Amino acid sequence: MPVLPRKKAEQWQKISLTTLLTGLVSLSVLLTLTILLFASYQSKKKSLIDTTLTLNYSSAVKMSQTIDSLFISMQNSLHYSAIILSNMNSMNTDEVYPNLELLRHSSNYFNSIAVVDETGLIRSASPKSLGTVGKYIITEEAKAALASKKPYVSKPYISATSKRLIVFMSAPIYDKNGIYRGYIGGSLYLQEKNILNMIFANNPSDKLGSYFYIVGSNGHVLFHRDKSRIGEDISANQIVRKLMLNQNGREEMVNLRGEALLAGYVKVPTNGWGVVVVSPISVVSEQLNAQLKAILLYTLPPFVLVMLVVIMLARRLARPFVSLANLVGKMGSEKVEIPDGKRHWNREADLLTEAIRYAVGEITKQTEQLTQEAMTDPLTGLTNRRTLEAIIHRWLKEKTPFSIVIMDIDKFKTINDTYGHQAGDEVLKHFAKIIVSSTRPDDVCCRFGGEEFIALLPHANSAVAYHVAERIRSTLEKSATPVGETITVSQGISHYPSHSHSAEELIHLADQALYKAKESGRNRTMITEL
Repeated sequence: MPVLPRKKAEQWQKISLTTLLTGLVSLSVLLTLTILLFASYQSKKKSLIDTTLTLNYSSAVKMSQTIDSLFISMQNSLHYSAIILSNMNSMNTDEVYPNLELLRHSSNYFNSIAVVDETGLIRSASPKSLGTVGKYIITEEAKAALASKKPYVSKPYISATSKRLIVFMSAPIYDKNGIYRGYIGGSLYLQEKNILNMIFANNPSDKLGSYFYIVGSNGHVLFHRDKSRIGEDISANQIVRKLMLNQNGREEMVNLRGEALLAGYVKVPTNGWGVVVVSPISVVSEQLNAQLKAILLYTLPPFVLVMLVVIMLARRLARPFVSLANLVGKMGSEKVEIPDGKRHWNREADLLTEAIRYAVGEITKQTEQLTQEAMTDPLTGLTNRRTLEAIIHRWLKEKTPFSIVIMDIDKFKTINDTYGHQAGDEVLKHFAKIIVSSTRPDDVCCRFGGEEFIALLPHANSAVAYHVAERIRSTLEKSATPVGETITVSQGISHYPSHSHSAEELIHLADQALYKAKESGRNRTMITEL
């Protein structure tokens, strides 16, 4: 008697085919998505870190070379002046001073310059406000330069009189008979306006938070975006220690303030200084998180669609088995008519095939749509920057001549500030339509970023590109704009292969021409000049 109830209890403990298939597919989807995210995260992380380290090291190398060349030029300048002053003993102070003034103002290498004779007496100095003429040198560095009787570069030191942080260099003066007559020396005031500020201070950090600093051979800061840190002893920093041991390289590090950084560091051969370029690791993490969100955003909808289709198919696949189970359950109690199983099975197979075809079609459609969205700018519908760069590199590889026209809407920030960002977006879309209508069907129109656009004109020289650019500029200037006032555009043009064979250089040259157009009064087109 208890047999039937036991069978019913056992049936409740078993897993249905629909649940099994849905569970397996769900598990597969989750595992695939997890593996995809993990692999993408690790690959992108390594790529970003390696790229950042390489870029920072490359920047440090270039800056080191710049400083090295600068100090060589400074030494050459002093050497040349020493030759001119070789008859110093026959020259009075009034005769020497104009030469020092000329040297200081013509090159901007030094904050101050002085001529010292072989006894250590300061014969002349520029500027006169130093008040040292007629006095004897007192600093150890000046005395060391006098005693060396050869070109000299000091380590950074603090002046006893002015309390300035100084780098001092000199060139010996020998008369025509080869007798040592003293030296001409120049001082660089590290905490004040100097040649290093002029070269490096205009762009101390980029949008990603990267920045650089320069340290002396003793581990003291000589240049930093935070001027209050100039002169600070950071010799305990692991990178600075390696620079003090004449090592160059790139690596992850933690600075003295506990910040995790990606650093590239290079020694300057001439003076023993070190250049360190660093980027916060937190920026890499932010980029990785943004990529994970993008992957989830574009991946989850197709997977959800697949899951819905699988559930539907699983239920259809299970339906004939349920029907057969019901039929079997009726056997023995009533007369049942068993359907043709083969015909029934083929019908389900056909439905399953069609459903899979539908699912695959939908996934393909979603993928194509995502691909299209990844290639175009969502606001204007023009080609985006990534696609434009791919086209340029393909044309360069195929050696297809083309011109680049870079366009920047004049005073666009004013439009946004006056009429709002929504009106600014309408202006961008309005301008995009003008670009498309003014170019040829095979030209590539791109929104490069913000209010900057680029048109690639295949098989068009600079003159043809100029004609197209002027047509765009004139059409925009005369058109009725969304904000009801005249809007103008400045444009720069470069051409391959006449101007450059590098994609980055071509864009840079066109951008320089655009900058000249802006400087010349805006609302005009300029062609790159070589």
